[in-house]
Amino acid sequence: MIVKKQTRYTEKGRVYITSTFNNTLITITDEKGNTLGWGSAGSVGFKGTRKSTPFAATTAVDQVAKKVISQYNLRNIEVYIKGPGAGRDAALRALKSAGFTITMIADVTPIPHNGVRPKKKRRV
Repeated sequence: MIVKKQTRYTEKGRVYITSTFNNTLITITDEKGNTLGWGSAGSVGFKGTRKSTPFAATTAVDQVAKKVISQYNLRNIEVYIKGPGAGRDAALRALKSAGFTITMIADVTPIPHNGVRPKKKRRV
């Protein structure tokens, strides 16, 4: 018995951008959180320090956006950005130029409330 994969069409979705100092990860989901497509600067073909560049983030977003738009007809997105990396702004600009309508942008970078535990007192 052959089971045909059903194609879901959704108008709204979410984009999660995790931008670290070493890489930029992009995950596009529907409203429920089911992954529609993902990519990273490393999966596009960049290696080493070039993964952390804004150009690598733009290329990764373009690849994922083309796949999701053609396969799921996604148009309206909410963007959640996490991390301090260089690809944050470039990924956001690439989403806009890919044809998405951005309804919300949220920065969900975790901020420590009390920081790390201090070093123990030096004894002389």
